Amino acid sequence: MFSGSSVAIITPFRNGSVDEEAFGELIEYQIRNRTRGIVPCGSTGESATLSYREHERVIELAVRRARGRVPVIAGTGSNSTAEAISLTRHARQAGADAALVIVPYYNKPTQRGLYGHFSAVARSVPIPMILYNIPSRTGVNLEPETLVRLATRHKNIVGVKESSGDLEQAGEIVRSLRGRRDFAVISGDDSLTLPILSVGGKGVISVLANIAPRDVAGLCSSFRKKDFARALRLHQKALPLLKTLFAETNPAPIKAAMEMLGFCSSEVRPPLCGLESGHRRSLARELRSYGLRRRG
Repeated sequence: MFSGSSVAIITPFRNGSVDEEAFGELIEYQIRNRTRGIVPCGSTGESATLSYREHERVIELAVRRARGRVPVIAGTGSNSTAEAISLTRHARQAGADAALVIVPYYNKPTQRGLYGHFSAVARSVPIPMILYNIPSRTGVNLEPETLVRLATRHKNIVGVKESSGDLEQAGEIVRSLRGRRDFAVISGDDSLTLPILSVGGKGVISVLANIAPRDVAGLCSSFRKKDFARALRLHQKALPLLKTLFAETNPAPIKAAMEMLGFCSSEVRPPLCGLESGHRRSLARELRSYGLRRRG
């Protein structure tokens, strides 16, 4: 279930509200273009600024629109253990196939605190869980030793989205959990998808897939089929565009790109804001260079 390319799907807004029609169309676009999983309400989905009801509604919409054709991996993490349990429980009740649970942010818990947090969620909700390690946003790194303890103790912890940028750490997790064939190390950084696959990772939860789903899926499938030359070409093709997609805080650039390509509005929730004009020009240039054009 948790291999290949999954999309860290944006939450489209219009006039301050979730654009439900556009969201449904984005899911259809992803499924048509070989994406193997939909991940709503992650960092790219602006979960931090969704209300509780919006968060629940977006997950419900994703499950309803996907209709079992691809897994829905619902973002349900929080810096509050009780809140993470509540959100994860709702995702299971809504029909999500798995939960993506971020390392608690701002609190900066110890490794013992992280172990207790994830153990509590795993015990409370019998749903497959992918832990989400992104120290640049949370301020804390989920150490491999802690992750291995969690995955050994809780069989419903089935993967980790590794966004630490540390390839050695990703490889250590793969090596330490090689006895659990159902456990997936998943890249959380598009520029490291190919390197993480090369050390035993199984896929990516991708920002780029919002606009180039076939290429991200193609990179993963090419690697799986041992067509390493094609995988490398797709990796190298993406690098200049990825640089512009992360020139400002995600998801402002990817939303700007999606507006330029005719998918939806570029609207983001404050305190995020639209791209600076120089970055918009660079992004438009890289989209053209990549070969992406406005739909219709």
